[in-house]
Amino acid sequence: MKILFVGDVVGKPGRKALSATLPCARNLRGPFDFVVANAENAAGGFGLTPKIMEELFGLGVDALTSGNHIWDNREALPLLDDERRLVRPANYPPSSRGSGSVIIEKKGLKLAILNLQGRIFMQAIDCPFRRADEEIISLEGVPVLVDVHAEATSEKRALGFYLDGRVAAVVGTHTHVQTADEEILDGGTAYISDVGMTGGHGGVIGMEKEAIISRFLTGMPSKFEVCNKDIRMDAVVIDIDEKTGKSLAISRLSLGIEKEQ
Repeated sequence: MKILFVGDVVGKPGRKALSATLPCARNLRGPFDFVVANAENAAGGFGLTPKIMEELFGLGVDALTSGNHIWDNREALPLLDDERRLVRPANYPPSSRGSGSVIIEKKGLKLAILNLQGRIFMQAIDCPFRRADEEIISLEGVPVLVDVHAEATSEKRALGFYLDGRVAAVVGTHTHVQTADEEILDGGTAYISDVGMTGGHGGVIGMEKEAIISRFLTGMPSKFEVCNKDIRMDAVVIDIDEKTGKSLAISRLSLGIEKEQ
């Protein structure tokens, strides 16, 4: 089973990058049995809307993960209740809307997707380690892909080792910078600290650099605008043995599109 996991899709440039580069990715490294993308920044950099969700599904994405920004747009809240292919971090309190895991099926193959969120430098929510234990029980018998949406590399790495041998892959999102530490852990779990970002890489983690620099210099609030320069898709390709639920290989992918004239 071959999976393409796409790093955080940021705004219209991210959707444009995905549309332009996904066919190329399929030609270079496919075919893919499943395509999964993190979409918490897909609507102007903050949240998701029904129209944009359908746009992503229309491009051939099979399921969407998210993170702390999924709550930023009210239009996303009903989607979390109604669309099973969209998940939010499982370790939000049980009363939170939506689900933290899903099993998707296509052409006789099944893939479980589990979304977790870190707690270091982020909201004080439930423990991702203990919540992962609970979720994995309900997903038993299906290869599990885990999106760990977190700031700290140490927390992601610890979760990778904690889940090694019990899930097919642990991939990090949220920091929008692709790391070069992809590997297969001893127990057969594919791991990378951060898949990267799909959008404008010519700014600061997907936003125009001027407002970000101004905020650092002055400490004053400034409006962030989505960056439209150096548009690229960051992703990883993961090969999973569907019989054992363990990974055979993981590799990075970063594809750009031509600059607008």
